[in-house]
Amino acid sequence: MALAKQERARSGVTWKALVVAGVLFALAPAGTAQQSVPPIRLGGSSTVHPILVEAIREFRQANPADARTPIQLSEEGTTGGFRRFCQGQLLIAAASRPINSAELKTCRAKGISFIELPIAFDAITVVVNQRNNWARLVTTRELARLWGRQAQGRINRWNQVNIDWPDRPLRLCAPGNDSGTHDMFNKAISGDVDNARQDVVSSEDDAVLVKCVASDPNAIGYFGFSYYNTNKDKLRALSVVGPQGPVAPSAKTVQNETYRPLSRPLFLYVNDASLLQNEPGRRFLNWTLRHGLRLSEKVGLITLPPSTYRLTETKLYRRVLGSTFGGDMAVGTSLSLILRQSLDNQKSPQYR
Repeated sequence: MALAKQERARSGVTWKALVVAGVLFALAPAGTAQQSVPPIRLGGSSTVHPILVEAIREFRQANPADARTPIQLSEEGTTGGFRRFCQGQLLIAAASRPINSAELKTCRAKGISFIELPIAFDAITVVVNQRNNWARLVTTRELARLWGRQAQGRINRWNQVNIDWPDRPLRLCAPGNDSGTHDMFNKAISGDVDNARQDVVSSEDDAVLVKCVASDPNAIGYFGFSYYNTNKDKLRALSVVGPQGPVAPSAKTVQNETYRPLSRPLFLYVNDASLLQNEPGRRFLNWTLRHGLRLSEKVGLITLPPSTYRLTETKLYRRVLGSTFGGDMAVGTSLSLILRQSLDNQKSPQYR
């Protein structure tokens, strides 16, 4: 855990501060005129973060009239983002899992109504160092044996996970407790978001986890597909043996629903009342959704099918409020089916 804190201090905090500082500098130029413009406050998931960074950059280029609109972007993990969102501090929360029942209760108590917008798919990717020459695939049972709470202080060597693997020390690199990836992985593998060992190098910053695995041939970790996809020269993804047998993470296996149980949708949660009062925020959100498929692909996320993405745009246009997941993690759920049901069952006034 001490090493985790050192890595967060050395890499995570500095990196996030630079990104946020860069966005704030670029989007809120000095002067007094912008003070009357309501800020667009975004925050949350590190997995969704890259698409917001790119959306902000391109939005500014395409819309010079919004040059003085202040946009504040933070990265604190899905749980941290929902914590701020349900206090009314964010216009848009980026999330790598659906809002849970406790968060729904908090939002309701604070009078926060929201629109839930799926924007991309992701594959939670289990990775090892390129110099690891023994692990090629892993079963869900082995993942549970390795990452579950019962493994803490006990499962410390590779051959304890699989007898055919060498007697070498393990180094575990995992998202922190405020990460939606942490929650989805442990729900899918161990049956409970809290069923997770804590004797690991942890961070809400996926760049820290990439470095953790890339620097040690004995390391294993997990995080979003885009971070693996942009670091293939340093990492190797393991195929996961699930209901369909061994399946490697890829756009194809996520879209055809064979990469199970570690595929998931990614979301933007929008504060409905704040959006009604924030015209620049509406322009930014509408622009982001219009270009969402291209932006998702550009930053390495797995795109929704175009027909499913049109359902997301329809949810915003019709202001369909609330979560279609009912506070559940929705492991293995068909996203397109749930979206259609939500549009059939809920009618809300349109944005004007």
